[in-house]
Amino acid sequence: MPAFTLQPAEREEALSLLRDLIRIDTSNPPGQEAPAIALLEGHCREAGLETQVVGAHPERPNLVARFAADPEKRTGRPLVLSCHVDCVPADPTTWIHPPWSAHDDGECIWGRGTIDMKGFAAMAFAVIAKLKREQWPLTRDLLLVACSDEEAGTRLGSQWLVDERPDLLGSPEYVINEVGGFTVHREGRRFYPVQVAEKGVAWLRLEVGGKQGHSSVPSRENAVSRLARAIDAIDRARLPWHASDEARRFLGGFARPRGSFAEKVASLLCHPLIGPCLLPLLVRDPSRRNSVEAILRNTATPTCLINGTSINVIPGRAGVDIDGRLAPGQTTTDLVRELETVIRPVLKRDYSISVLHESPPVSFPTDTPLYREIEETLVAADPGSHVVPAIIPGFTDSRNWARLGATCYGFYPLQLPPELDFAALFHGDNERIPIAGFHWGIEVLGGMLQRFLGK
Repeated sequence: MPAFTLQPAEREEALSLLRDLIRIDTSNPPGQEAPAIALLEGHCREAGLETQVVGAHPERPNLVARFAADPEKRTGRPLVLSCHVDCVPADPTTWIHPPWSAHDDGECIWGRGTIDMKGFAAMAFAVIAKLKREQWPLTRDLLLVACSDEEAGTRLGSQWLVDERPDLLGSPEYVINEVGGFTVHREGRRFYPVQVAEKGVAWLRLEVGGKQGHSSVPSRENAVSRLARAIDAIDRARLPWHASDEARRFLGGFARPRGSFAEKVASLLCHPLIGPCLLPLLVRDPSRRNSVEAILRNTATPTCLINGTSINVIPGRAGVDIDGRLAPGQTTTDLVRELETVIRPVLKRDYSISVLHESPPVSFPTDTPLYREIEETLVAADPGSHVVPAIIPGFTDSRNWARLGATCYGFYPLQLPPELDFAALFHGDNERIPIAGFHWGIEVLGGMLQRFLGK
C-alpha cells in the first residue's frame, strides 16, 4: 500500500484553506458561520464530493460532504470526520498577532480557531480530497461534517442534524472528532491521548431572594450580597471525588510507562478520601492540577450574573448561571444535591436552582477495530510514544453523534514541541498551530484512514 504522503502543492492547499477559514470571524456568539461553511462547501464540490448545506437558520448552516463507496464494495456503515467552524470570541488587545489575521511566522499559523477547531476542518478536508482525487477504494462511505454552534451548546449544529436530518449521515458507525491525538510531553516521554469519554453538561441557574429597598440604607437581606456569599461558597468548595473507570484508565495510562509503583500511586489518586489529599502533592503545577481534578469530580463554575436594573435600588432577586460538568456515572440531580450541601448553610432559605440545559456524560469502548488502528498508527508515526484513552472535562459534538449509535473518538493528530501547551491554547490567547505538526497530522490521519477504509 502506498504511503499517504502530501505533495508540496497539497501542503500549501491545506495551509491556504486554514488561513482562509481563520480570517472569517465566526465568534459564537453571534456565530454567523455561513461564510466559513460556504468556503468549505466550495472546496468540497471542487474535489468532487457530494455536498448538502442544511440548518435551522441561513446564517448558521451545517455542511455534509460525502465520498461514497462503491456499493459493490461497501461492507460497513459510514465513518464521519466531524468538525465545527464556530469559535469562542477573542480580545485582540491581549494577542501578540490579531486573532483573525492567520499570521504566519514561519513556524506557526496564529489565530482564533487554529486549534479549536478550524485546523481539523482543513486537515479533514485535505485527507478526504486526496482520497477522492486518487479514487481510493473504500469499504464504507466517508463523510466530512462541518457544524455551526458547537461552542454555545450545539443546538443549531450537530444537535439539529441529529434531530432533524439524521438521514444525511446514514447511521454512522464511527465518528472522528476533537480532542485527542496531540503530543503531550511528560518527564521525557511522549504521550498521545485519544478521547474516548467526555463529561456531561448541567447548566444551572441559582436565584436568590432578598428584601427590595432603597440602596442608601444597606441591608443584610440584599439579594446581591446573599448571592455573592453563595458564589464564594461554591468557589471555595471541593465537591466529592467521583473517579470513573474512564478517569482511572486515563491516569493509569500516563503512569504505566513509569512502572508498577507509579500505577499504584495513580490508583490511590482515584480513592475518594486519599485522592483529594494526594493530588496537591503529586501535581504541583496549578493548571495541570486543575485539569486532573476536573475529571475526578463534578464541577460547578459560576459564570453569568443576573442582578438588578437600577443602581439606587436593592433588588428583590439576583441570580447567577452556573456551568456544571458531570463525571461519568453522575446526573444533574447528583450535582444539584452536591451544590445544595454547599449553599444551604449560607443561604438557608429563599433560593432556587433551575436547569437550563443538560446532557449526560458519554463514553466509548476501546476494543474496536478503529481504536486499534488509531493506536497502531500513532505508535508507528512516533516510535516510543504511548497512546492513552482519555476523558475530557468539556463537551464536543460527540455527545450528539452518540445518539445515532456512533462510536466516537477524539483524534486530531498534531505533533507538538515540548514548549507548546496544547490544552492552554483551547479558548486561550495567542492560539496557534505548528505548521510542521499540522502537516504531520494530515499524513497520520490520512494514512490511518487509508488503511482502515480499505479493509
